[in-house]
Amino acid sequence: MAENLFLEDYITLGVYFCIVLAVGLWSTFRPNKGNAKGYFLAGKTMHWIPIGASIYASNIGAPMFIGLAGSAAGSGIAVTIYEWHAVFFLILLGWVFLPVYVSCGAYTIPEWVKKRFGGRRLRMYVSFLALLGYILCNISGEIYTGAIFLQQMLEWNIYLCVSIILGVTAVYTTVGGLASVIYTDTLQTVILIIGATVLFFMSIIEVGGYAAMETKFMNAMSNETRYNRSYYSCGVPPADSFHIFRDAVTGDIPWPGALLGLSTLGLYGWGQDQIIVQRTLSARNMVHAKAGTLLGAVLKLTGFLLFVIPGMISRILYTEEVACSDPDKCMAFCNNKSGCTNIAYPLMVLRLLPKGFRGLMLAALLAALMSTLTSILNSASSIMTLDIWHQFRKKASQSELMIVGRVTVLVLIALSILWLPILQQTQGGRFWFYVQSVRSYLIPPLCMMFLLGLFWKRTTEQGVFWGLMLSIVVGFVRMVLDFTFLAPACGSNEVDARPEIISKVDFLHFATLLALFATIAMVVISLCTQPRTEKQLHRLTWWTKDDKAEPELTDDEDEEVHMSFLKKGKEFETMQIQENGQTTENDEAGEQRLKTKCRNWVCGIDEDAKQAMTTQELKEIRRKMTSLEEDSKMKIILNASAIVIIILTIVLLVYFG
Repeated sequence: MAENLFLEDYITLGVYFCIVLAVGLWSTFRPNKGNAKGYFLAGKTMHWIPIGASIYASNIGAPMFIGLAGSAAGSGIAVTIYEWHAVFFLILLGWVFLPVYVSCGAYTIPEWVKKRFGGRRLRMYVSFLALLGYILCNISGEIYTGAIFLQQMLEWNIYLCVSIILGVTAVYTTVGGLASVIYTDTLQTVILIIGATVLFFMSIIEVGGYAAMETKFMNAMSNETRYNRSYYSCGVPPADSFHIFRDAVTGDIPWPGALLGLSTLGLYGWGQDQIIVQRTLSARNMVHAKAGTLLGAVLKLTGFLLFVIPGMISRILYTEEVACSDPDKCMAFCNNKSGCTNIAYPLMVLRLLPKGFRGLMLAALLAALMSTLTSILNSASSIMTLDIWHQFRKKASQSELMIVGRVTVLVLIALSILWLPILQQTQGGRFWFYVQSVRSYLIPPLCMMFLLGLFWKRTTEQGVFWGLMLSIVVGFVRMVLDFTFLAPACGSNEVDARPEIISKVDFLHFATLLALFATIAMVVISLCTQPRTEKQLHRLTWWTKDDKAEPELTDDEDEEVHMSFLKKGKEFETMQIQENGQTTENDEAGEQRLKTKCRNWVCGIDEDAKQAMTTQELKEIRRKMTSLEEDSKMKIILNASAIVIIILTIVLLVYFG
């Protein structure tokens, strides 16, 4: 039983990391990095291929390898719905949501929220909730699942492993901005797909093909389960293991929840989450933005082959460990009494792949981990800088904003490392369902806020804010109950003492109910309060996205970095001259110039980019940033491609449903 890395594997690892660092540092010397638009939106010059690859890589992190494959090992192909439903929402992003975001010239999603609804409290609420979610769910999930894999594969100290990964990730994220993230994402997507594809073919050949896998999976039970099914019934593969849509009451992913509750999570995750939307906002035009979302959608279809099937095969090949049902034996195998399905994919890599390929697959897994972390860190940096810091420092200079963005990344890294002891104590049987349940308690109200704001002009700030407040209370209560009353471990012979609201109402069903509650609250309160005027909604809703006029916003509502320069005119020129620390009458000494250049390189500030522009030039830049123009031929091609991809996805869902 080979579970060690060899010289060939370490060479592969070393070469990979050298290439990643080289690509990240190379991107730092590219143009359009010396200002907020360049740092946070990659200068809005990105091509559709790296955009699509980055969308895919940003979502496919270690939780996919550990969580998605682990859930498949536990109960079959139903978890595929989490991958395939994303296709519809990515297309909605490109065709419905993104045109509104681009038209109003938003850098971040909270920026659109403030422009659409007005006031400060709602934007701040969304910003803080996003940062909280990044720390408690996104970053913690990446660290936890990455730690599981590294401990299984390398037996390194968890703090050393994660600290090194986070440190390397922070370097090219902090120095390079979004351009660095997107270019390295493209490289890592290639590595990830190659490694996962190799493992898929090797595993499917090992079990004798898909038909043989179907038969063997239904019989993949540990010895304890096989000889005492009544006592260890939770260790028996579900009868509907090869169906995506499952019983509405007894299914682990009930079909009503998969169609409705999961849709609220998907709409937010793919159409409104800063991590994904930021990639499309960096596109050079709408054609590249839409093409990027289509590429991301096509790549999401591969999850069934790259993660789900290998996870199920791992249960077949390593049944006693992956499908263990006795709590004591599970504890011995994976240090988790609830079960060991989380180690399904790492075991495949360790025991099935030959020398050299193990290192390649480890590189792919580390690539996925680092890719998602870079996306989270860059998006969190954008939100902190443009949505929070700029609210309190309205006259903040470019250099100050760039420094705040970099400090935010470092602070998040520190918080993530401090979070490790808690992560080691938080172990559920199936990590994937843990993450999705947390999202089900927090995200549905935000999803409904965006939908109402985009499509119902009568929606008010008061209605949305108080609707969110009421809904968050309801969601938080359910979350506390969920983690207070835990389900008994398989084979523990403990009585299920959970309240029926927990044991009988699946978290996806709860997400549906929470979304309905939030919608009713927001609509009722909105009807009782004063709406925004038509002039204030120009370019901010689906119905007004094509308006020529800019929205009539107050200074407090339209104080973004790029717009503030348009308003200040000569003050902008004065500010830039002061920041440069030089005037035509007083040249800096050579030593001072060297210090200034060093400071600007660390902060990512380009002196040439800071030269003052006329108001007309800035307005032209604004026009290009908010343009929805598309080439007529490309528009037809993109629309036809979107229809084909939608039909293909529906056919797959029907076939495996």
